[in-house]
Amino acid sequence: MSEVSAASVKQLRDTTGAGMMDCKAALSESGGDMEKALDWLRKKGLKAASKRADREAGEGLVFSYIHSNNRVGVLIEVNCETDFVARGDDFQSLVKRLAMHIAWANPKFVDREQVTAEALARETEIYRAQLTPQQEKVADKIISGKIEKFFEESCLVDQLDAQDPSGKKRMGDHVTETSAKVGEKIIIRRFSRFELGGK
Repeated sequence: MSEVSAASVKQLRDTTGAGMMDCKAALSESGGDMEKALDWLRKKGLKAASKRADREAGEGLVFSYIHSNNRVGVLIEVNCETDFVARGDDFQSLVKRLAMHIAWANPKFVDREQVTAEALARETEIYRAQLTPQQEKVADKIISGKIEKFFEESCLVDQLDAQDPSGKKRMGDHVTETSAKVGEKIIIRRFSRFELGGK
């Protein structure tokens, strides 16, 4: 573990909203590397979020977003544990970010658990029909890879955030990070996307 400057700790704290001691530990464990420290905090956030998995999330927001061209609208419900957090800037910023992303990316499901067996069977059948005779020996591996790609393109929490400069952050990462920051369980309950002329 290495010594880190107060300025670096403050910078990481301002960037993430994480606690001072967590930021210091992250930088120390990462040798002062800011990117590695961010990854360290994200992993810590995942662990913290998993501990909150059994807690009740009965508060939150129903939020509506209308895109500037008035052709796409989103209605989303995101839950947290207390009204105090629901009224906070961090939670509200998360909900708005999710709604704007839905308007742009048009996900079909919140997460993998929402994907029906029928939808998976349909995708699997299509992928199997696309296989060439030469691919039959590795069919399961190819189909598994295509199903993974389907999840990443169709599930909100698995979709990449187009606004993230690194190109690596997924929408679920924002939920995890906000959960770690506010100290409460956060659940994307449901959403609906409306497009002018759509069915």
